[in-house]
Amino acid sequence: MRVITGSAKGHRLKAPKGMTTRPMLDRVKEALFSVLEGYGPIRGRVLDLYAGTGSLGIECLSRGASWADFVEMRAHVGAIIRENLAHTHFSEQAHVHVIPVGRFLATAHPPAKYDIIVMDPPYADPAIEDTIRTVNASGLLADDGLLIVGHSPRVVLADQYGSLRRRKFRRLGDSCFSIYELAAEPDAPEEQAAAEA
Repeated sequence: MRVITGSAKGHRLKAPKGMTTRPMLDRVKEALFSVLEGYGPIRGRVLDLYAGTGSLGIECLSRGASWADFVEMRAHVGAIIRENLAHTHFSEQAHVHVIPVGRFLATAHPPAKYDIIVMDPPYADPAIEDTIRTVNASGLLADDGLLIVGHSPRVVLADQYGSLRRRKFRRLGDSCFSIYELAAEPDAPEEQAAAEA
């Protein structure tokens, strides 16, 4: 597992023993960032939820993001993220929060909203949709920001969750990612039904 490009290109990242974090494969990460950079340069603030090794947030920092918050509930894994940040020389541009994702989303008050929120939860996590809804309700995503969700092909995500509308879906073998953006006007099925009645 390595940083693909940018200022930390080629740096190898540590992973916890046993690989229970199941980090996103390099080829999937390459495809994801190829899509992201098609929307414009990586910039601004990044939030990496279920951070694991920190690979995704560190890739964003390497490509030009100014700051990254990493959220990982397991203390020993959080320590590995800090080691990876030191190895890639990004310790001064990041903070590791050893806290459950739900608690972070409920209590976070960052100085500015996030331009990119990445969540790559445990594979086939049954709570993944609830977390997407919580991200939407949190108001932490900037108006022109993107939410990236890594997931199993067996996890079928909706095209819209509140204000979040899916912009891109990609499957590579046994891994998928979906990219959501804030819609100008979220769908309101109840209102639409009333208007059609």
